[in-house]
Amino acid sequence: MPVEFISLAFPNASTELEPIPGASIDPDYLKRYARNLDDYGFNYTLQPYDSSYFDPFTTGATIAAATNQLKVIIALRPNTLYPTVAAKALATLDQLSKGRAVVHFIAGGSDVEQAREGDFLSKDERYARLEEYIKILKRAWESPEPFDWEGKYYQFKQFSNRVRPVNGKSIPISVGGSSDEAYRVGGSLADIFGLWGEPLKETKQQIDRVYAEAEKAGRTDRPRIWVTFRPIVAETEELAWQKAHKTLDALQGNRAAGLGKVPANAAAPQNVGSQRLLEIAKKGEVQDRALWYPTVTATNARGASTALVGSYQTVIDSILDYVDLGCDLISIRGYDNLNDAIDYGRYIIPGVRKELEKRASGKGNGIVDKVTEAVESVTVRDG
Repeated sequence: MPVEFISLAFPNASTELEPIPGASIDPDYLKRYARNLDDYGFNYTLQPYDSSYFDPFTTGATIAAATNQLKVIIALRPNTLYPTVAAKALATLDQLSKGRAVVHFIAGGSDVEQAREGDFLSKDERYARLEEYIKILKRAWESPEPFDWEGKYYQFKQFSNRVRPVNGKSIPISVGGSSDEAYRVGGSLADIFGLWGEPLKETKQQIDRVYAEAEKAGRTDRPRIWVTFRPIVAETEELAWQKAHKTLDALQGNRAAGLGKVPANAAAPQNVGSQRLLEIAKKGEVQDRALWYPTVTATNARGASTALVGSYQTVIDSILDYVDLGCDLISIRGYDNLNDAIDYGRYIIPGVRKELEKRASGKGNGIVDKVTEAVESVTVRDG
């Protein structure tokens, strides 16, 4: 599969650097943002889910109507929408967008956040429910006949779905996480598996876990690997690091002032992915070629928070390190949201694609033994 790029289309001008308290949707801004992603060669945009945030189906449909190529990834928590309803809603979006719908499942990483919308299952139960949910979706999209379902979490009789995905089969399903259950469910059922930005060695270990679960499930294919970074880039190394430290100061200042997404006295995160990031951060500020971890600690590892810092070429090379590991879906979004997305579209995405074209034509370095070299040459240094 070709290497593709993911971003996030924001509904207003509020950023983590300059938050706008109580900002509502600015429809013109959202459309302009999405069109920029489309024009600059991004392949996907994620529409996230939060118990207190905007509905991703609605914003996703707006994005699809404003763009031509951009695929829309709808983040979905199983507790928020019955699976038969989700099957129709996703297939409707897929038809409206001419085959550009993707779904990313969130089993739920925080008991507190889940409880805000009436979900009191344990973490293991949430993953068991997710497994059942995905199986229902696939059946609903593929079955030409009405069918019954008698599961632990869902039961229904003679459900008939007349809303089909554009390809007549299924809509791409993504699962993310760093727990054993996430690997099992995603490895066995997902088309895409999402990881947060960890060092090369740890990333390779996680990929191996996902692939092992796919093999154990009897799959003849493997999930595509999606890895997420928050690049901080500039023309030179010096300018990039100046920008990085200015970004860190803003994140820390906003959190201390109560303007950040995470309160200054926030408890340790419950989900394994965030716990892993915080543990890795203790090993050093800069890891591998350009992986920078102070943004992780400044945000208590809330969501995707690992930065790549450096010149355009340094960040291009860093992304290629992950491509060589097997990551062919690269999510890059910044802290100065729209301006960073435009910079990535001008300098980072074309640079990565140019190098991959060289490799494909035999003019580049090739990728033989790159995975082994990348993992064995991992270094950790203080930044």
